[in-house]
Amino acid sequence: MTDRPDAVTASLPPFEVTSPGLPTASGRPNDPARPRAWVVSANMGLGHLRAAYPLIELTPEGIIQAGDPAVTSGEEYQLWTRMRRAYETFSRARRIPLVGGLVYSLLHRLENISPYYPRRDLSAPTIQVKLQKRFLDKGMGTDLVRHMNTRPDLPMVSTFYTAALAADQQGYPQVDLVVTDTDINRVWVAEDPAASRIRYLAPCGYAVNRLREYGVPDERIFLTGFPLPRECVGEDNAVIRHDLALRLKVLDPLGRFWVVHYVEAEHYLGAENCRLEPDRPLTVMYAVGGAGAQVDVGLRALQSLRPLIDAGRIRLWLVAGVRPEVAETFRQAIVETGLTTTFGPQGGVNILLGKDLTDYFRRFNQAIRQVDVLWTKPSELSFYAGLGIPVIIAPPLGAHEEINRKWLFEIGAGTDQKDPRYAGEWLLDLVERGRLAHMAMDGLLYARHRGTYKIEQLLRTGRIDRGVSPLDR
Repeated sequence: MTDRPDAVTASLPPFEVTSPGLPTASGRPNDPARPRAWVVSANMGLGHLRAAYPLIELTPEGIIQAGDPAVTSGEEYQLWTRMRRAYETFSRARRIPLVGGLVYSLLHRLENISPYYPRRDLSAPTIQVKLQKRFLDKGMGTDLVRHMNTRPDLPMVSTFYTAALAADQQGYPQVDLVVTDTDINRVWVAEDPAASRIRYLAPCGYAVNRLREYGVPDERIFLTGFPLPRECVGEDNAVIRHDLALRLKVLDPLGRFWVVHYVEAEHYLGAENCRLEPDRPLTVMYAVGGAGAQVDVGLRALQSLRPLIDAGRIRLWLVAGVRPEVAETFRQAIVETGLTTTFGPQGGVNILLGKDLTDYFRRFNQAIRQVDVLWTKPSELSFYAGLGIPVIIAPPLGAHEEINRKWLFEIGAGTDQKDPRYAGEWLLDLVERGRLAHMAMDGLLYARHRGTYKIEQLLRTGRIDRGVSPLDR
């Protein structure tokens, strides 16, 4: 990481952003019954890394990033670095004058996902699969596998497909691959699906059916759900039930949701939680992508929400990830509006910037518990609807995000952003009509939230329980 301006460092919020009295996840960091595994990811945007972070308690030495110089030789390190830089360039392509649209359309073609219907056999390898196979045949991932072979008794759990395919091709005994989007490109599956031994951990039914079309047999597909943070769920769901009950009160000040759905909310969230009263105003989080895309949307939202922030009716998180240049852009905009980069007793605006990825994920997971609306492009954060958080959908970047957007619509947990310049108007309209409260509840009921625990169970027992209640999924 490069040094950041002192002004940005000063804007960092304290680690603990939750209020006293909130329940915490009953984690078991040293539980001998917890399975152990190599947890592998890649720095290709935040999606693959965010999926790995909740699994960190499974690994004896922390998350391994494919291409990390600690486990990768110089030549292979350069290859991974070029791949990451190409990804980030494509992600920011649409902001490049004149040629941006052309570059982005090329990325869109490379990421293309075939229409979901009609269902058919899509197991034949594509150009992308063959290109990736050439890299694997040249030894990509060899150093990673050599490192894992120091403990071949540990299964590999990867959130990045190239690393998993490399380990599988080189004969690593057990490879599990966490799918990080609702639908995926054929490049996630080996050239010869029948010869591969990878087990796929799918976040939703869309991904399950697509893996079948790509030739993966049912016995190697497990519907686990996306791995969400333990500290936001809780092993007995105490955290998610408490937080959603409070969130529903904030999102439905006129009682339009509660008057119809009180019995349902009390059943799933607990009568004691439904009697709680929030001590915060409406809290909105705007999160840019891992490559720093769509900063401009956040700036326009800040301008529009300024009167409501000033009046103490809204708190706004501006999430910069681990990018100090994005945080500095946000800080300058906040200063220009006459606001300060702290939360007051009621309203306020703050910047969420991590010193590194671990610091960022920890801060984010603390903050998200008291967020009422998540505004972001439909990346892996789409699955955070499963925490009972409605998603305002910024324009998708890439084919997989377009499908994530459709999935949010189908489960009723998200809606497209309107013109950010008028966010102060349409956001309050959604609140007053009770629409955001409906989305929050639908997210809990229809998006799986226990993926981390299901993955742990699969590693420990070789199977996962099929819960009937939405709270068991």
